[in-house]
Amino acid sequence: MKIIYMGTPDFAVKPLKAICEAGHEVQAVFTQPDRQKGRGKKFSFSDVKQAAIDMGMEDKIYQPEKLRDEEYVDIIRKLAPDMIIVAAYGQILPVQILEIPRYGCVNIHASLLPKYRGASPIETAILNGDKITGVTIMYMAKGLDTGDIISAGEIAIERDDTTLSLTEKLSVLGSEMIVRAIDDIGNGRADRIKQNDEESSTCGKFTKEMGRLDFSKSAEELERLIRALIPWPNAFTAASGKGLKILGADVITEEEASLIESGTGLGKSKPGTVISVTKKNFIVRCNAGALKITKLQPEGKKEMECVAFLNGYKMSVGDMLG
Repeated sequence: MKIIYMGTPDFAVKPLKAICEAGHEVQAVFTQPDRQKGRGKKFSFSDVKQAAIDMGMEDKIYQPEKLRDEEYVDIIRKLAPDMIIVAAYGQILPVQILEIPRYGCVNIHASLLPKYRGASPIETAILNGDKITGVTIMYMAKGLDTGDIISAGEIAIERDDTTLSLTEKLSVLGSEMIVRAIDDIGNGRADRIKQNDEESSTCGKFTKEMGRLDFSKSAEELERLIRALIPWPNAFTAASGKGLKILGADVITEEEASLIESGTGLGKSKPGTVISVTKKNFIVRCNAGALKITKLQPEGKKEMECVAFLNGYKMSVGDMLG
């Protein structure tokens, strides 16, 4: 197959490599433009761009701000690909591009469609406490992730999975599935299953502000949020007016939290109150239950285990976070 590949984050790297290793001709790699990051505002490449460079495809990389610009539509028409493969590219493909490839445009989507159409299916699955997720290979259509399903594969979401770890697992699964799908499409064996729109749900992009920990919520909900926001944008709060990213926490049940509070003589504390401090960790009261903080990153410092944080920072029962 002659293939144009479109993808941007790390999730899209392994499928690109798998397609090349399977012997298909990648004519071009489309990825998002370089962006400024960090305090130094240095330009950084997308994961897919870096992978394409490492694979010797520097002259095949395109980074349009808007894919619908006629210049790029013409480039794709001239390449006349058999198929366009998309994996978390970050732009919606206009209809004039969807109609170009001989075998259509195919998307590698990190959820079990029609559940979690949109930009953040992995984060949303963790945040909602789902036990199962997966990858759907689908034909692309005009709507948002509404096209016919070719295949779907499931994996379990483990109790300690973060968006980072789950993305890695789904990327491996997507790599295996897309190679099989390309062969099935080319040989006329591919399924074409309509999605049930009545069962669909949509998830938007996550924002930095979504990471602000609201301790008036339950400990279970906040623990899932912490895992969902790793590696970005990270959950955060404040201690003594200083920013504090929370990168790891265990749930303390309501019964356990109440026992801890009874030992202090304070009674049930307000959400956000530190109710226990040991040499290794501290525990923060939530509306229901509490969070035992195990890993964090103080403002201006590197991430560290809680024991290292407590060696250099005075934390006391009764302190408030937030």
